[in-house]
Amino acid sequence: MARDDKGRGRGSILQTTKAVAWAFLGIRRNSDYQQDMGRLNPFHVVVAALVAVALFVGGLIGLVHWIAG
Repeated sequence: MARDDKGRGRGSILQTTKAVAWAFLGIRRNSDYQQDMGRLNPFHVVVAALVAVALFVGGLIGLVHWIAG
């Protein structure tokens, strides 16, 4: 695994997505959280979280339109 200038490993998109998904569910082991803190880029986590929130809100809006329609 490649390391950046701060000693952090570069996590893959899949690893970042999995970490964000577990955070949305609110169930995450502390050991996994600590690994993610050292492995994932915080900028990528924020971007993935914003995308996940947009998809979640869009899904809710679509569900409401489907039920109300």
